[in-house]
Amino acid sequence: MLGFRFIKFQPSEFVLKYKNGKVVKAGSGIAFYYYVPTTSIVVVPLGSIDEPFIFEGLTLDYQTVTIQGQVTYRIIDQSKVCNLLNYTLNNNGKGYASDDPKKLTQRVINIVKVSTKKHLESLQLRDAIKSTENIAQAMISEIKESEEVKLLGIEIFGLSILNILPNKETSRALEAQAREQILKMADEAVYERRNASIEQERRVKENELNTEIAVENKKRQIKETQLETQKVVKQKENELKDENMNFEISLEGKRKELIDKTVENEKAEADAKAYELSTVMKVLDGINPTVIKALSSMGMKPDKLIAIAFQELAVNANKIGQLNITPDLLQEIIKGQDNYE
Repeated sequence: MLGFRFIKFQPSEFVLKYKNGKVVKAGSGIAFYYYVPTTSIVVVPLGSIDEPFIFEGLTLDYQTVTIQGQVTYRIIDQSKVCNLLNYTLNNNGKGYASDDPKKLTQRVINIVKVSTKKHLESLQLRDAIKSTENIAQAMISEIKESEEVKLLGIEIFGLSILNILPNKETSRALEAQAREQILKMADEAVYERRNASIEQERRVKENELNTEIAVENKKRQIKETQLETQKVVKQKENELKDENMNFEISLEGKRKELIDKTVENEKAEADAKAYELSTVMKVLDGINPTVIKALSSMGMKPDKLIAIAFQELAVNANKIGQLNITPDLLQEIIKGQDNYE
């Protein structure tokens, strides 16, 4: 059919079919025939769009940095977009009739630039380099509430800042400064290690010295204790010797006293015996010896008396003519001798 064409769209595309300036068909993923001279087709993408960006900015300390990142958005109000930008397909249905669809992306990037500039201008270079995550979080909250975003009919899904990089000269200076700082920290670490080693060595030597002093003090205490013990033992020995000596002296004195007493007693006894004998002798003096002999024989045993009789016979043997001794007499003498033994 002359001037008629068939076209089919994807579910991720929202389609508005205009005929004679009026919407006659709308929807996503639809298909239809259309007459080219009198029909206009508007196609708005429904899926999310990931758009990378890279641009320069200026920090609070007037340092130029390069910001690299990505913004993700999608169109949620097709009518608003269509009122602001031309999303009409060309006659062959294979492309847009204008460059307006690309302008939406640029407008989103411009919104991101404005927000980024605002946040960079409040940060020093060092802080900005280290604050990519914080800046991105603050920006996405700010952009979502932006009036311009609402007018475009879009929704910001995500925003990430990959890098905030200074220029080469500044980067070299920062690297040199950081390198110097690292070297300084390394030197300080070496210095601290040396100091720690010296301090540790000093503590070890001090502990060794204290140990030696403690050992010497302990040895001195032990020696003093030994000397004190020896002194006490010596004193005890001397006291014991003195006690033994005093005991011996006392014992010797008592022994001497006992001997003197014994001698005195023996002397007294001897004097008594001598006195007794002297008295007896005085009594016997002038008495006939025959009487004394007779008195001494009183109470003697028969054998003793017989012996004395034989002694008298022996003395007077020259006066005796003949003497008869019976066996009974001899037997009596022998018997008395056995009994005596």
